[in-house]
Amino acid sequence: MSVRSSLLAAAAAWAALVAVAQAQDFTSKHAGLFVADVRLSDVTSNASDAITTAAGAASGLHVAVGDSYVPTLGLEYFFTDHLAAELVLGTSHHDIHAVGSGVNVKVADTWVVPPVLTLQYHFAPKARFSPYVGAGLNAMVFYGASGANGFRVQVKDSVGAALQLGADYAVQGPWTLNVDVKKVFVEDDASINSQALRSKVNLDPWVLSLGFGRRF
Repeated sequence: MSVRSSLLAAAAAWAALVAVAQAQDFTSKHAGLFVADVRLSDVTSNASDAITTAAGAASGLHVAVGDSYVPTLGLEYFFTDHLAAELVLGTSHHDIHAVGSGVNVKVADTWVVPPVLTLQYHFAPKARFSPYVGAGLNAMVFYGASGANGFRVQVKDSVGAALQLGADYAVQGPWTLNVDVKKVFVEDDASINSQALRSKVNLDPWVLSLGFGRRF
């Protein structure tokens, strides 16, 4: 067999393999479908709100909140082929610092449960690649907080809005890959040392997630 013939045969074999892979059955999105997604999420807040005294005077300090990388679980149900609701569950841990000119001191660390409930629209439910958008509500429930460096910090629970953008890629059968981005808008009241210092903290975190899912 000539080199040209060998190359053509190899190309044909490769094309056949690609066609077989593309033809593999996968579970499409449809009414009544339940999906469980396991993701690794990066929870990032750019909060930099001013810390004031109890009388409202500027302290020259502002809040800085650390990032957190955590596993999250998404539970999704399809009411129609295009419309679904998703509940995202997880818990994250964050360090809180007071930052100013020449100052960067840790004042507390805390755990937070930030469940997000969204209503989604899926643009191509029958396709292997299926993007979606969503909007809904988020709750910030703080627990396990502990002060640092002699500070005592309290952060009140709150509720805010959430926007969502993502896409699913059906691999084979019920298994999918998922990428998801959420922007949460939420403001929390924080007090330091029994309100000697306080701040309205606009956490407004980004939640960037990557994972896999199973359709049932």
